[in-house]
Amino acid sequence: MTDKNFEITGKYRERKVWKPFNKVIVAPNEKVAEERAFTVIGSKHHLMRCYIKINAITPMNGE
Repeated sequence: MTDKNFEITGKYRERKVWKPFNKVIVAPNEKVAEERAFTVIGSKHHLMRCYIKINAITPMNGE
């Protein structure tokens, strides 16, 4: 099974403000890409999952 690129858009809460994010994650499917996005953003900004909202997961064409 080959990994695909997924573009993940959403927002995370920093203090009392929701800030948008856009990440490209390499994963075998959408569910794994969603979990990796939670992991990467949560660890970088020291956030729990309830402060991270994912709006869209779209597979990227090409490369």
